[in-house]
Amino acid sequence: MSAPRKLHIKSYGCQMNVYDAQRMVDTLAPEGFVETASVDDADLVILNTCHIREKASEKVYSELGRLRVAKDEAARRDRRMDVVVAGCVAQAEGEEIIRRAPVVDVVVGPQSYHNLPQLLARARTEGRALDTEFPVEDKFARLPQPKPAAIRARGISAFVTVQEGCDKFCTFCVVPYTRGAEVSRPVARIVEDVTRLTESGVREITLIGQNVNAYHGEGPDGRSWTLGRLLHRLAAIPGIARLRYSTSHPRDVDDSLLEAHRDIPAVMPYVHLPVQSGSDRILAAMNRRHTAAEYRHAIARFRAHRADIAFSSDFIVGFPGETEEDFAATLALVGQIGYAGAYSFKYSPRPGTPAADMQEMVAPATMDERLARLQDLIDRQQHAFNRAALGTTVDVLFERTGRVPGQIVGRTPWLQPAHVMASDDIIGQVLPVAITGHERYSLFGTLPAGPGHAAAGARAAALNGG
Repeated sequence: MSAPRKLHIKSYGCQMNVYDAQRMVDTLAPEGFVETASVDDADLVILNTCHIREKASEKVYSELGRLRVAKDEAARRDRRMDVVVAGCVAQAEGEEIIRRAPVVDVVVGPQSYHNLPQLLARARTEGRALDTEFPVEDKFARLPQPKPAAIRARGISAFVTVQEGCDKFCTFCVVPYTRGAEVSRPVARIVEDVTRLTESGVREITLIGQNVNAYHGEGPDGRSWTLGRLLHRLAAIPGIARLRYSTSHPRDVDDSLLEAHRDIPAVMPYVHLPVQSGSDRILAAMNRRHTAAEYRHAIARFRAHRADIAFSSDFIVGFPGETEEDFAATLALVGQIGYAGAYSFKYSPRPGTPAADMQEMVAPATMDERLARLQDLIDRQQHAFNRAALGTTVDVLFERTGRVPGQIVGRTPWLQPAHVMASDDIIGQVLPVAITGHERYSLFGTLPAGPGHAAAGARAAALNGG
């Protein structure tokens, strides 16, 4: 038997990329590849790229420069190292990567990574290989299923892609060009995936998609199912303790999703609902297709169905043409809604998007100052949200051992890390934790002797009060 080949994969960006990286590992396992944490002893290195973050392309080329040194060193030792660029930067700039980076053997887009074994074989015979097509066939149907041991090694929480692509065409975003149009997987295939995961010990499933609440997959009845209806079906699978989903669009919040939060205990009361700006003028320039008032209404509808629900969001600061008045509207929206957390970034143009051609650029110093103000407000809200947990008892799903010996770490329904001192046999269990302390992003507590109940009223009050 030949020795296994070693695979090192570095994944950037979104949850979808984390999931895709795992599926690439599963795809290459039958080819004899096993993962390694070290680049230096890898036979294959994959950069699974993201085009959303600032200076995404530059970071890829910088990493490829370092890989060229590692590849040359491997060659001096008579060992071949193949380099693959995958993901959204590969999709957007495939030909350019081939031209600029001779170190790269394979470039493959996010819709074609199931072809990796064939592409690697082609690169060995032809020198290099490129695949950035949008294939007609369902890539998920062609992906090999992970073995139970691999599932268990990844922990008790797992991502499952249910939807890909986006039809919204926000002016700042490359996703419609790199991931394509919205496509939803059939309900039966998702049920198969989730059942396989739970049978191997997974307790928490996060359904992911670029626009996950636009899900419209074919159900077993032949009709199009909503995300809310899908959640009802998945909650019935034995072993499921928690269900989450991300990322959502405010325009696709329907009654079935709200009712799922109200009626299904496994659906967690935490929603990532990006707004990007609080200014209607900037929202229109972004082509977000909703106003600030419509976003607030969506939040109010969620809260009417689940009083303890909490929210996170995305914000872009310094979008072309943003005035101080526009930014003040963003701060006002954040103050009115109250977030448990948020991601905020300075605007940076993405080549090929409409916003990249807009002329009214905001000065970098102004962007920095506005971002600091926004992040200070969000940090204060998050601190208040965590502080409100003190003295309450919260259900925690325990995931792993902590950095401190004897410490076990889990997450609350609101995704807060919670630490207790206990034996590791509680991993995979949902247990009540009495919260006794907190740091900036984490909670600390003890396992009470008696039964406990999650008390979320103080948490909701902290958020509603801004």
